[in-house]
Order: sequence, then C-alpha cells, then structure tokens
Amino acid sequence: MAGHSKWANIQHRKGAQDAKRAKLFAKLVREVIVAARQGMPDPEHNARLRSAVAAARAQSVPKENIERAIKKVAGGEDNLVLEEIRYEGYGPSGVAVLVDAVTDNRNRTAAEIRSIFNKHSGNLGESGCVSFMFERIGAIRYSSDVATEEQIFDIALLSGASDCDVDADSYEVICEPDDFSVVSEGLEESFGKPENAELTWRAQNTIPIDGDAAETLFKLLEALDDCDDVQQVSANFEVTDELMLRLSS
Repeated sequence: MAGHSKWANIQHRKGAQDAKRAKLFAKLVREVIVAARQGMPDPEHNARLRSAVAAARAQSVPKENIERAIKKVAGGEDNLVLEEIRYEGYGPSGVAVLVDAVTDNRNRTAAEIRSIFNKHSGNLGESGCVSFMFERIGAIRYSSDVATEEQIFDIALLSGASDCDVDADSYEVICEPDDFSVVSEGLEESFGKPENAELTWRAQNTIPIDGDAAETLFKLLEALDDCDDVQQVSANFEVTDELMLRLSS
C-alpha cells in the first residue's frame, strides 16, 4: 500500500480507541447530510447517499443516528447551510495534499486551513494545483486475519471490485466509486464489518520522504484531520513501514 493508505489505516485504528471516535462519527454523519441534500433523501435512489451510509455503518455509527440525519433532510428540518470546499496545497518535500471540507463559514475554514499549512512547512495552493494527481476510488479495509488473500480476492472480484492491495497486516479492496456500496455489502456478507470503508482519493504517483520531512508532514496531516470542518485528507507520500510505525506511535 502507498504511504497515505497506511497512515489512514493507523489513524482509523487510533480513532477507535480515543476521543477521535466522536469526531469521526460527526464527520460521517455530516457526509450523510450533505449527500442526502444533493439528491433524493433515500439511499435506494441516491448513489452518494448509499456510499455515505455504507461508510458510516463500516465505522459503527449507530443506525438511529444515520436515519435521524436522513429524516431531518427529508422533512426540511435541517436548516444549517453547509458548503463543500476542496483545498489543495503542498507539504514538506513537495508532497501533494488534498483537503475536502464541509463548512458553514467559508472564511473561517479557509483561514484555519491556511494557518495549518503555514505552521507545518506547507503551502496552500490554487484550486486544481494537485487534484489532477489523484483519482477517486472506493476503499474497503480488512485485517489480514479475517481470511486468506485468495478468499478476499475471490469475493472482492465477485462483488465488483477492481483491485486489492495487500500488506503485512491488512487487505484494502479497491473499487469504482459507483460500485462502492455493492462491493461493501458483498464483502460484509462474507467477512463481517470492515475496519474502514470510504470513498477517498488515491495518488497516481507517490513521493518518497523520510527523516524530519516525514515527521513534519505527519504533523501537518494530523492537524488537518483534527480540524472540525475537514472531512478527509489525502496525500501522495511514501515512507518505509518502520518509519510509519515510529511516527504514528
């Protein structure tokens, strides 16, 4: 797996153990709300909402929380004005960083994101400066102890996945965004809930980093991820497994 995938894996595992869990739930429910607003507030007729619900369920967001969010939108009870914004920039060593945010105050969020980049040796760039380096995918991650590599591959392909990345302790099944909910359901029927499932950005090329640059980059990514308005952070870095574990501990 690329460095960012490993970093995301570790972040989600940490999130399951501390106060980040509540923040993760809030971000997942916010995505459900945004998705429900952009089409019919019914997962059966709204592909993005189906994907948002699948991602929330994968992280064990309570069913009633998901249903309540959808009902509020359907009933016109949710009056908060939310705007989706994508920020693009560079971290240490020229690593490309993509930040997806949902906010009710564009100026506040822009100022906070810019400040985070500046504090961690990064630069916030213009729209489109790095997004062309990434592709949108669905990613479903399982621990390697749930099945053999062959079993995962077989079910993944039967469910409509396009690829499967393997490392020492996990599998990451890759699919097209439109196939995300179907692939997620197919895998869950065979292997139970995944460790993580999300629509995300995958870098088409990666930049190897180490030493102080890697440490500064991790601080940048974590600070962005901790921002309440940020939904997702993606970057195109590559580091060794040993360095990844040391910096994430």
